[in-house]
Amino acid sequence: MSSSSSSPRVVSAAPSATATLSAMGASDQIVGVTAHCHLKRPVIGGWLNPDYEVLADLEPDLVLTTDSLQAEVRDALRDRGYTVCHVSPQTLPEVIDSFETLGRAIECGPSGRKLAERAQTHIRRIRDLTHDLPTRTVYCEEWGDPPMAAGNWVPEAVSAAGGTHPFCAPGDRSREVSADEVESVRPTHVVLHHCGHGVHVSENAFTGRGWSVDPTIHVLNDDQLNQPSPALIDGIKTLAEWFHDVSVPERTLVTSTS
Repeated sequence: MSSSSSSPRVVSAAPSATATLSAMGASDQIVGVTAHCHLKRPVIGGWLNPDYEVLADLEPDLVLTTDSLQAEVRDALRDRGYTVCHVSPQTLPEVIDSFETLGRAIECGPSGRKLAERAQTHIRRIRDLTHDLPTRTVYCEEWGDPPMAAGNWVPEAVSAAGGTHPFCAPGDRSREVSADEVESVRPTHVVLHHCGHGVHVSENAFTGRGWSVDPTIHVLNDDQLNQPSPALIDGIKTLAEWFHDVSVPERTLVTSTS
């Protein structure tokens, strides 16, 4: 590995880490990304199948990974001698804590702490705005075939936006659901955020099943609900606006990437 007396050279092997570093103004430290990251840097391959030879050529001081699905990648990197910062948040507070963890790992502790504080402030403002409004019953679908109700931090994100998602407890993994389960709670809103599809999901993915429910259907960029990064805070804002037809100030935590 290379040695550096200044800021560490970072390869981000996780899109959420790339988005988080970009939001804290530290994208200039990133020297390599995955094919799924929205940052113009040399590409090391996929999230679960990086090219270790390409990664080695970038001579990083630190590699960032996330989620239990990347555990094998994390272990393979450590076996090759790399310093790895691995975060695996499962709840909304853990997502926000991970901003500070990543900030410390790249030697930008104050920036990570400030980003976490900004995220907490945004969520408090959204909660305050929706607190006295009617609670919406929501079905968030992470995958369509088979239908999967979103878990992890999504129930808490929905709650912050003034809704309830009675399919998974906070921190639980996403799970398959049946028509009977969804019909029994009669959701007023359905959010389709199929993993890896961005906004390219048809409402017919839900309506075409013929389930006996008549909700308002929304398609959300999956980055804004599936990704444990500042994009999630923007997703909570969007959900609040959809559920309650309100305007939430201060649009975004996510900075432009270049």
